[in-house]
Amino acid sequence: MALLDVQNLCISFGGLRAVDDFEIHIEKGQLYGLIGPNGAGKTTVFNLLTGVYKPNEGIIKLDGADITGKKTIEINREGIARTFQNIRLFKGMSVLDNVKAGLHNNYKYSSLAGIFRMPSYFKVEKEMNEKAMELLDVFDLGGEADYLASNLPYGKQRKLEIARALATGPKLLLLDEPAAGMNPNETKELMETIRLIRDRFDMTILLIEHDMKLVSGICEELSVLNFGRILAQGETSSVLNNPQVITAYLGE
Repeated sequence: MALLDVQNLCISFGGLRAVDDFEIHIEKGQLYGLIGPNGAGKTTVFNLLTGVYKPNEGIIKLDGADITGKKTIEINREGIARTFQNIRLFKGMSVLDNVKAGLHNNYKYSSLAGIFRMPSYFKVEKEMNEKAMELLDVFDLGGEADYLASNLPYGKQRKLEIARALATGPKLLLLDEPAAGMNPNETKELMETIRLIRDRFDMTILLIEHDMKLVSGICEELSVLNFGRILAQGETSSVLNNPQVITAYLGE
């Protein structure tokens, strides 16, 4: 059984079919890429998978459970986390507190315990601090735990956003153009980070990306969107050599 099983997904905006009959099947532990030209519907697919939009038609199943049309917070609790093309951090909070914000899915204490600083509050806070630091150390951010998120350089802000997403304990991680705005050295480091995440956390990853070097370097399978419809799917090397893909997307 596929970890993510999407069938016949459709959504329209003002009569325009933005995503039309989209299907994808991703196995546990896969590094899967979703590519296509600007405006092809890639981010719309991510928004459908994470409950930002509700589909007009189709079914989304995660690990066998139907999550179609659920709210974003419910889908996150079911096991899907994401990052965004334009980094979204709590920039006025510390690096550590950004990761702790993601941990609140799994660590809880009562309002009363928080207000009166009861022992249960300090116990949970200690556990969250330790877990957050473990995640930050994975991304070599432990030394900047007390920095404001806004004071990190761009590449480290991207890492922090991924660390916060992982803190929610997902089964599937969606990365929306993680290499956007990065220089070649940062992109190379990002490739290594994505592989590390998959291997260390046994994570399944679906990413949107325009950097073909990154895509060909880490993705095992690809789906290509064009005008909201699947143009090609399959093993990465086969898809990237598909004449239709070259003509419609790569332009080479």
